[in-house]
Amino acid sequence: MKRRQFLSGAAVAGATAAVASTFSKPALAQDVREWRMVTTWPKNFPGLGTGANLLAEYINKASDGRLKITVYGAGEIVPAFEAIDAVGNGTVEMGHGAPYYWKGKVDATQYIAAMPFGLNAQEQNAWFQWGGGQELADKVYSELNCKFFPSGNTGTQMGGWFNKEMNTIDDYKGLKMRIPGLGGEVVKAAGGNVVNLPGGEIPPALQSGAIDATEWVGPYNDLAFGLYKSAKFYYYPGWHEPATVLDNFINLDAWNDLSDDIKAIVEQANRAVNQMVLSEFTARNNQALQTLRDKHNVDVRPFSDDILTNLGALSGKVLRDLVASNPLSQEVFESLISFRSQAIGWSKFSEAAFAQARILPFKY
Repeated sequence: MKRRQFLSGAAVAGATAAVASTFSKPALAQDVREWRMVTTWPKNFPGLGTGANLLAEYINKASDGRLKITVYGAGEIVPAFEAIDAVGNGTVEMGHGAPYYWKGKVDATQYIAAMPFGLNAQEQNAWFQWGGGQELADKVYSELNCKFFPSGNTGTQMGGWFNKEMNTIDDYKGLKMRIPGLGGEVVKAAGGNVVNLPGGEIPPALQSGAIDATEWVGPYNDLAFGLYKSAKFYYYPGWHEPATVLDNFINLDAWNDLSDDIKAIVEQANRAVNQMVLSEFTARNNQALQTLRDKHNVDVRPFSDDILTNLGALSGKVLRDLVASNPLSQEVFESLISFRSQAIGWSKFSEAAFAQARILPFKY
């Protein structure tokens, strides 16, 4: 029996430590793997880049250095939108980004990221864990020669920054807006001109007038980018991304070559980071929104019911049309729609009802 097979079998049997002690230290050192993780985020960017850093830290510590991950920001090895190619072809072993960035390669990825008027963060996590979402995502990412893990979530985003008032659906006509994924397809259907830019290119594009509007994430990240300096109106809610999945994608050959115990470490590290990143966004958005309003006098406005109703109707049509000619996208979409229907039924009596009750005018 080959040594690697023996070690793998021993790990499954729970006897790794006893077996390892029979080998010399130089032999054990050969089992240390050093991986590179490329991201779509600016290096150390709050919540997103730091989430990737946290994932690497957890894996490094939990594996006791047997799997060492070094993180690289967008552009350090490859441009942001080439991260999935670099991982899929084996240039690097691991990446971190957002699934809708890969829609030009495999259409179904954008449904995994977020759907307009779709699931919130907790509902998305439930879909992955209990609604068949993980299995579907793995099927989709296998087309890119990658293993998929949800690895962070922004929670409900803001609707975006605009250099003009948005009063009716007609105000989208001719609007040059940075908005990725399925939300961008809906804005196109409303008459907008959609521009797809990685995060680091958004501030200069908005400042120069190359775009008229942008969505990014929410108060925490938007404040860090200084978007309030270039656009006056800050609209909500983020109908286009009620919660956005971040993805950790791993080269399939590299993943399959890992021992079962290291695979379990990577899986659990992603689960921990998935929750930690969502918690960070929830906590930091609270304070950042107050700073934007009180210190920078940002004009925060709700989208009108007219705009939201029209965007909702367009979303349903656009999404149905897009999946009609793509069986894999349709499979993912139908699973999400089924789960969404159940979630709405329960949320009506739980989170949605409580949210309305909590803002009633009583002293607390």
